Amino acid sequence: MIIQLGQQAPGERERSRPAAALRYGATWVTGAARTADARRAVHAFLKRAARTAHTHITRRAEQDALLVVSELVTNALRHAPGPCGLVLELSADNARLGISVWDTSPALPRLYERDGARVGGHGLYLVHACSRALTATARPGGKQISAEVALGSA
Repeated sequence: MIIQLGQQAPGERERSRPAAALRYGATWVTGAARTADARRAVHAFLKRAARTAHTHITRRAEQDALLVVSELVTNALRHAPGPCGLVLELSADNARLGISVWDTSPALPRLYERDGARVGGHGLYLVHACSRALTATARPGGKQISAEVALGSA
């Protein structure tokens, strides 16, 4: 069984979202992106958020954010030709981290039902489990996958 990810019309998220308190973006050319670089960016971003925005970030929240960015960037590298990018945004209330990864593949990902016998296809399920929200949006020349991770205590 395939469970479709929530989809938004182009520009919908941008209109309904308050301005980010802190933002980071990176773009990698073909073959230049590495998951380790994206993980380092998340770690540095969260340290900066804790310092400059006085945001309390739990260990669990940081681990969730690192897992989410690892899976999303790995999927972009594995399934899409061409460049890809990462955007990290601290919400205006400093309580959530937005993680968006874009790539050049127009194929939107599918979230499969859990199946312990299946080899592979579990990464997006993990992203969904660690995130408060997960969306896949078509964009010119590819797609964008966005997740939101809570930063404080649940």
